[in-house]
Amino acid sequence: MTATTPTLRQAGKHRFTVYETPADNASAYALLLHGFPQSAASWTDVARRLAAGGVASAAPDQRGYSPTARPSEVDAYRLGELVDDVLGLCATLPAERVHLVGHDWGAVVAWAVAAEYPELVASLTAVSVPHPAAFAHSMEHDPRQRELSQYMTSIDDGSIDAALLLAEGGAALRLAFGDAVPAALADRHIAVLSEPGAMTAALNWYRAKGSDWERVPAVSVPTTFVWGEEDMAVTREAAQRCGDFLTGDYEFVPLTGIGHWIPEQAAEALASTILSRIDGARSGPTTGEQAIPTTRGAPPVR
Repeated sequence: MTATTPTLRQAGKHRFTVYETPADNASAYALLLHGFPQSAASWTDVARRLAAGGVASAAPDQRGYSPTARPSEVDAYRLGELVDDVLGLCATLPAERVHLVGHDWGAVVAWAVAAEYPELVASLTAVSVPHPAAFAHSMEHDPRQRELSQYMTSIDDGSIDAALLLAEGGAALRLAFGDAVPAALADRHIAVLSEPGAMTAALNWYRAKGSDWERVPAVSVPTTFVWGEEDMAVTREAAQRCGDFLTGDYEFVPLTGIGHWIPEQAAEALASTILSRIDGARSGPTTGEQAIPTTRGAPPVR
């Protein structure tokens, strides 16, 4: 069984808790960025499967989630600051270029890093959330996407706050996770977000975003976008628009029968897709759309 070890890594002014999973004779290194309201624990099963495929990985608890990387100012969570964190972490990792993987908000950050610093990114696998400019366009022009994204406005105006989300042991979060996130992983996410100031910090990612998403440039590195066809937060229109913001090798992978919480719900399919992207980045382009059948609750690699 592959052992995942928590360490502290310095990036700029902050120290991040990073969960590192080695691989025997590792041929590549992946950096895994979690989303909201999750933690690095969301990658536990994916990281084991990547290790079995010869890919070592690191999964940080990101800004606001790591207790020693939790500034109080809202502007400290602008997209540029989150990108700088990833650049700082990349500088501490044993690879000149990383295979970058991000889910939900982690995908937003990963898109921005890949767009602005392609020399550091060997490949990108974005999960659930499309290119930020594509997503912003859909939120403005697609009534259905605007409806699904209304919660962001509620976070901005304070209708959704830390007290509400953490009440009764994180009941609202558990309801959102449903059966897709195993209870043990939900407990780990909620434990991280229940630390003093953590949930408010995580919500500050939304409060600080402003118009940052619209300004993310197109991405040129080899990229796969993975989206669950039952996603309750991102429409197919937004997912398919993603391709308008790619200039290189690109593949869109919709997962049938899967919702938003792909790292936990479809770890086997996601890890396989990441490994394919890593292999594809070495061997050449494969463009188009590929639907992948999935197995709910597939057993973890031991």
